[in-house]
Amino acid sequence: MPAASPDPATVTDPADPADPTGPGLALRDPAAGEAVLPWLVGLMVEDGRCLPVPVERRRDLPNGGLQLEGSAHGFTARLRLATGATGRRAELTVRREAPTPADAGLRVELRLGPTDDPGWLIPGAFYGQNRLPDCARPYPRYQAGTHDPEGMVADAWSLRADRCATPAVFARDPSGGAALACAEVGQLGPQGVGLALVEGGRPALRLHAPYREEPVSYYGSATPLPPDTPLHRWAPGEERTVAFTVHLLDADPHAYAPVLRELADAAAWEGPAEPAAWVGLAEAAELTAHGLHRWHYRADPPVLLETAAFDREALGAAGDRQAMHVSWISGTPYAHALLVHARRVGDAEQAAAAVAVLDHIAQHRTPAGTFWGQWTESGGWGAGWTGDRQRLHSRTLGDATLFLLRALLAERALGHDHPAWERAVRANLAVAAAGADPASGRLAAAHHTDTGAALSHRGSAGLAWIAPLVEAAEAFDEPDLLAVARRAGAAYAADVHGEFLCGAPEDVSLAPTSEDGYNAVIAYTLLHEAGIPDNAEQGQRDGRWLELARRAAEWTLTFRYSYDVRFDPHTVLARYGFRTRGLDQASPSNQHLHAFGLVCLPEWVRLARHLDDPALLRSARENLDACRQFVARADGDFNAYRGMVTERFYQTDCFQAKGMVLTLSHAWTVGLLLYACEVALSLPEFADEAKGAAA
Repeated sequence: MPAASPDPATVTDPADPADPTGPGLALRDPAAGEAVLPWLVGLMVEDGRCLPVPVERRRDLPNGGLQLEGSAHGFTARLRLATGATGRRAELTVRREAPTPADAGLRVELRLGPTDDPGWLIPGAFYGQNRLPDCARPYPRYQAGTHDPEGMVADAWSLRADRCATPAVFARDPSGGAALACAEVGQLGPQGVGLALVEGGRPALRLHAPYREEPVSYYGSATPLPPDTPLHRWAPGEERTVAFTVHLLDADPHAYAPVLRELADAAAWEGPAEPAAWVGLAEAAELTAHGLHRWHYRADPPVLLETAAFDREALGAAGDRQAMHVSWISGTPYAHALLVHARRVGDAEQAAAAVAVLDHIAQHRTPAGTFWGQWTESGGWGAGWTGDRQRLHSRTLGDATLFLLRALLAERALGHDHPAWERAVRANLAVAAAGADPASGRLAAAHHTDTGAALSHRGSAGLAWIAPLVEAAEAFDEPDLLAVARRAGAAYAADVHGEFLCGAPEDVSLAPTSEDGYNAVIAYTLLHEAGIPDNAEQGQRDGRWLELARRAAEWTLTFRYSYDVRFDPHTVLARYGFRTRGLDQASPSNQHLHAFGLVCLPEWVRLARHLDDPALLRSARENLDACRQFVARADGDFNAYRGMVTERFYQTDCFQAKGMVLTLSHAWTVGLLLYACEVALSLPEFADEAKGAAA
């Protein structure tokens, strides 16, 4: 909560309001692009004003660094900047010199040159304009020259750091870019980041201590909460230091990638050395197979219910959602995982259940020949959550097709055949290929239930069709399918290079999400592995797919937490020692941590091999480690039942209070962990854990 009002006699207006900042400090040669600290520090006061403390003295340090000093409004400030080619460590020390206390926060600001496109990036929380004008899901959006807090549209936003996968803000102008980064918590408590378009059309990157949330606080709903702008009570003589880093970049929209690697490496040195996982690979597989079969499987009809309540007595059927998507949040991928596990360990009951679910999905198709989107007990088969009973979401269909094909091939390798599965895969892929945009090659984002016609090509949901097209081309020896996939891959390259992929989940419209990144990694890795393009010499691969896969993976890593969020000791997450590093923010509109990154674990690991990139491999291991927390090891473990896994961890104040977990087990969270563990047990990169499990 904000502290009491400052004494207006102790935090005063600038003596010369016409020129409050002085000349500031240029961090690079203006010929290479503007990057200016307009003042040493801004003092944030209760009425929202920022009172600058100007640069008055500059001193070169023996190690090549720089020290800046100044005073105003009863405070003195000293900024030390270390040397560095792109990343400079900074320490800002502020002291209260006046004999009376005062309430104030601190703002660090870096300004770039004028631009129409700042290319904003706050990892996990803000991407460019962040919300397209026609996106149906309301959440914070950037628009120059706009201040509409109730509509969550503005040209200035400030966020608490724990909303960020890495607490940093990036921007660029036509000549160059920059970033500011800080820790989640500092000497003044929880910190924050911000962005704004200031006078002259210049992007301003900001850090705040304590954090600020304005013009509103986003809590996951269409109705925003009031701004949250805590201040610090400064006692006479009190001195505090804020540490941060400054990064000077070129104008490449992808220039954030090496910075995030550097910051993630630094955070790794500060964190615990041991893995976050509670259980090993084989134990996690056994637990989640049990949980999926025991709590989510229902035999009549054979479905995997989307949710199962932790508290069986209080919630009962109200917590067990009587519905099954054909993929995404239930259905085919997880039945496939259960079947793979059951065949490996020889569990006939689990195998029969998995086959029954896959049969049920394959045998009930739309008039167009595709899968339906969702089965519900009350309404039977329908389109899902698209809001239109005749609109099928392509990502849901694409994932269902991919994993039914993988289940088919795995079963055939063991001598089991399921002709209905092949017919369903072929029928879905025929609709996908027919729905490609003739001009661009983009695959449909949505299809009509009756005709299969493409209803839209907006966003990146159509990326999900590429993987089953590629794998079916080889499995069925149909090169025409691969040609469709390659043309689509080329069409979506502009989205990858534009650093804005959106629309993968059914429930967030055209919002950018981590799930879009997973789809892109799978698609482009498979395109790279598909082999020789028609016009290449024998033994060559088309290098563009590998480059697109790399860029997609690095974009996806903007959602991955590079540090461990601090939780209040009394919260569930703190009590269990929960670690956030390695988990992904779902999206800027769904600001909670989730485990969906496991869906691309095999492709991610193979991509790391192709690139010979140990950092990418480490991120895969960290992801699987982090997702093996909060797997209920026995009935009563964190108030859940054996084998249950929650969908949401609340690492910030969004939807629920920070430190809570959603007390529902989801079929997809249980099923994806099962899938990833079964995959990892067969990968040489996880041989150390697999060997331990076998022993």
